[in-house]
Amino acid sequence: MSARLLRAFLAMLAAERGAAKNTLDAYRRDLDDYIERLAAAGSDVETVDIGTIRMLARQFASDGLKASTIARRLSAIRQFHGFLYAEGLRGDDPTVTLEGPKKAASLPKVMSVEDVDRLLGAVTAEVARAKTPRAKLLALRLVALVELLYATGLRVSELVALPAQSFSSARDALVIRGKGGKERLVLVTQGAREAVRAYRAALEEGQAGPAPKFLFPAEGETGHLARQVFARELKRLAGLAGLKVEALSPHVLRHAFATHLLQNGADLRIVQQLLGHADIATTQIYTHVLDERAKAMVRDLHPLNDEG
Repeated sequence: MSARLLRAFLAMLAAERGAAKNTLDAYRRDLDDYIERLAAAGSDVETVDIGTIRMLARQFASDGLKASTIARRLSAIRQFHGFLYAEGLRGDDPTVTLEGPKKAASLPKVMSVEDVDRLLGAVTAEVARAKTPRAKLLALRLVALVELLYATGLRVSELVALPAQSFSSARDALVIRGKGGKERLVLVTQGAREAVRAYRAALEEGQAGPAPKFLFPAEGETGHLARQVFARELKRLAGLAGLKVEALSPHVLRHAFATHLLQNGADLRIVQQLLGHADIATTQIYTHVLDERAKAMVRDLHPLNDEG
């Protein structure tokens, strides 16, 4: 019975909220674990009370899970029981008084502009070192990926799955279909357009058969480059550039895009739109950048400030 209710909940997330496969997989993992723990405690989702749920929350902590992981799991449990109550599948919601652990706000890891320059320099050198057409194609692909990601701030899932027809070297913008099927417009720099143009020329030169469906095609079930492959290539590139390998990921480049825009005077609302955040609260993790900019403006521009 619990498994059937979980399937109904996941179907609702997909149909009503447009949840992506990765999101659904994460909910499934967390709630499968919850259902298994309930069974071990002699309970199930239809009869569990708040005392048992709080006991499971203490188990999460004693198992050594991070506060952020516990908060995510408890959020999934609350949403699941809220769904069961709203759909009349259970007469009450035992999680209405459930509180998660206090989670300290963490600032995103940020690359400096100089770090980005070193990264681009390292990948450009790879193109020059390439000895075979295949090696050159892969190096040009990596240049295009890095340039596009830093120029647009796309989610890595959006980047690798870009349709081939979405890009035109004559246009300076892309229409992106993001989370929940929502569309947004992102601008593409000249450097990124040139990098993609060079990559596509090399791709077409060695191509046989029909034109690929995706901008970054690959063999496999999806037909496009896997996120994990790009992340692995990015870490390899970080090593070549002399950067901390463990500190670099596609998401860190997305943060760099947002942070560098704000440091140079961009409005937080504009950055929210470019990142595809539905809620400004999500973008407000970058307010530390605005705070620093405000301090600098007061220090440098206020007529009564005598510093310096």
